[in-house]
Amino acid sequence: MVAALDPITVEREAITSGVDRVATYLQQVLGQKIVAYLAGLKDAKMVGAWARAEVAPRDLAAMRLRYAYQATRMVVNSYGDEAARAWFFGSNHLLDDEAPAYVLRHAQSPGDVRLIVPAARAFAGSVG
Repeated sequence: MVAALDPITVEREAITSGVDRVATYLQQVLGQKIVAYLAGLKDAKMVGAWARAEVAPRDLAAMRLRYAYQATRMVVNSYGDEAARAWFFGSNHLLDDEAPAYVLRHAQSPGDVRLIVPAARAFAGSVG
């Protein structure tokens, strides 16, 4: 059985890590195109520029990245990278049957993504 990650630790990492580190992790695990989609970008190459700290994302994209980081860490810890990629695009009952990726991409405020992390935590916690 895989031990669940401490959500407080993951939250702290998401908040205190530089956005370049967050983008790097997401790019390595999910891939550049998926991260671009989650962040609301049209140009996936911008994710690489963020990861290399050449450019900083706008506040809205940074918020999306930090929520995606938390969700990704939890799902990866329990099920691995491939499952995390699939989780973002699957229908999720905790998100009114929307895919987490869709919710993140269209989020305009923290209130729009408030259920992303609990949904990931519930999924990751179901390992057993």
